Amino acid sequence: MYLGLDLGTSGLKALIIDEHQNTVASANSALQVSRPHSGWSEQDPASWITAAEQALDALKVSHPTELAAVRGIGFSGQMHGATLLDSSDAVLRPCMLWNDTRSHKQASVLDGKEEFRALSGNIVFPGFTAPKVDWVRQREPELFARIAKILLPKDYLRFWLTGDHVSEMSDAAGTSWLDVAKREWSDTLLSACELNQSQMPRLVEGTEISGQLRSSLAARWGMDRVAIAGGAGDNAASAVGLGVVTPGSAFVSLGTSGVLFAANGSYLPNPESAVHTFCHALPDTWHQMGVFLSATDSLNWWANVCGSSAAELTAELGDNLQTPGEISFLPYLSGERTPHNDAAIRGAFIGLDHGHDRQAMTRAVLEGVAFALRDSLEALAEAGTSLDRVMAVGGGTRSPYWLDAVANALDWPLDLPQDGDFGAAFGAARLGLIAAEGTDPADICCAPEIDRSYVPDPGMKDAFEAGYQRYRALYPALAERAG
Repeated sequence: MYLGLDLGTSGLKALIIDEHQNTVASANSALQVSRPHSGWSEQDPASWITAAEQALDALKVSHPTELAAVRGIGFSGQMHGATLLDSSDAVLRPCMLWNDTRSHKQASVLDGKEEFRALSGNIVFPGFTAPKVDWVRQREPELFARIAKILLPKDYLRFWLTGDHVSEMSDAAGTSWLDVAKREWSDTLLSACELNQSQMPRLVEGTEISGQLRSSLAARWGMDRVAIAGGAGDNAASAVGLGVVTPGSAFVSLGTSGVLFAANGSYLPNPESAVHTFCHALPDTWHQMGVFLSATDSLNWWANVCGSSAAELTAELGDNLQTPGEISFLPYLSGERTPHNDAAIRGAFIGLDHGHDRQAMTRAVLEGVAFALRDSLEALAEAGTSLDRVMAVGGGTRSPYWLDAVANALDWPLDLPQDGDFGAAFGAARLGLIAAEGTDPADICCAPEIDRSYVPDPGMKDAFEAGYQRYRALYPALAERAG
């Protein structure tokens, strides 16, 4: 058996697969986000350990034999979080998460240093780890002076499980301290933030063994000696779960954030397009992705305003896709990354009148997210990435209407995998299997069977193109108003 642990923003998932990659059992534990100020987003790292304990304890009750048979554990995790430890490995402050944008000024300064884009291959986005730690250096200098180790969220879980400070390439690429071409920490980039390599975790590939499960924890869950894989950042882990590991393969994720992810066989940076260029979880592979911060988060926000569930709102739209309406929704609730790199921008409904009702506004939210994905598609094309076909994953795929809207906004077919769990936890379990058994990743990372394909309607092409161009034209006006 092999276990995947996926540390998300809203919860932790534990998933067990067998040697044939069949899902055997899973358990979930919820997490809360603290937002004490506008643009802030934090979690207490102790809550991640509590969530992992709850999930694994639940599996011991429900599937004790299967849990005891686990030979390898892989990780997936929310990226970019700054988990700061002192010399005794005590946590110094709440972890600033991926969607925390308070460090936008620090990000702008670091991005203005030529070496960051040249070595990391990316814009220094406010959500990345380096500007967060630079914010701490400037705003909490006494605390900064006590930093002995900086870990990403999933790597703090690894530390709890193994006692080792280790990270891997896909997650480390999102810090702005990695030389992404060489797949190693950059002394130049660390020095620019008044840091050094002694404060960084050791690096491994996602398919390599990073350590062994502590004997005390193994005894708690009835396990024997268990290998811990390097793992992956959440999107790279999802790609492993979907078999998106070869050039031309891609997926759209309608999760809390929205992602268009494409695998690459070589390092192809183009930071000017605001595309992320990161190491993949497999050795000698990279990937590019366009990212925006509020996908299902936008629909969930709107559902909360309406006092309804997201499922109720999308069900009200029926089964038949409509062409874009007169309302435009810009999903910049927490700022934006691809293609605008604007932490200060905020969302908006544009074009409302007395005749518009809840359904019209729900349609606008779904269309706005679809058009944000189109922005990412355009940015990937500018960066030189070509796609074959694209799979769709994430909570938003429960809405056929939304998938139809995305397919038409992209003017690209979307493949929906058959029922099954092919997400980040499954990808993490695959990495645990590869590390523990020394298996060839190509033999493990196959794509799932497709349940249904959403194909663009040629009769709607002009209407969706017009809707996208209207959406695209609104950002400059909104940005000017935001100042």
